Amino acid sequence: QVQLVESGGGLVQPGGSLRLSCAASGSIFRFNAMGWYRQAPGKQRELVARITSGGTTTYAGSVKGRFTISRDNAKNTVDLQMNSLKPEDTAVYYCFMSAQGMSVLWGQGTQVTVSS
Repeated sequence: QVQLVESGGGLVQPGGSLRLSCAASGSIFRFNAMGWYRQAPGKQRELVARITSGGTTTYAGSVKGRFTISRDNAKNTVDLQMNSLKPEDTAVYYCFMSAQGMSVLWGQGTQVTVSS
């Protein structure tokens, strides 16, 4: 029923920027938290950023100061502005959403590649 659709990934040079978006489609009244995990080949999945409907944010130490997460409660969407990208940011980024009375939902993933 409810699906998360991700967009905005791509290839950028070190120091460049990308903006990821995640939108919930289907019937939902309210989300509790949304954000992104990422996973690079051969490495563990790690939390990149998350935001609650109340606006509380959490960032991985490796991205703090470079990435900014924002949300639109009415539309159940989140954006991740990624600046000063580094090669170590290369990964598949997976959007997630938790909502009242629902299991955690996951997006399809979007590839971010930072390379010269």
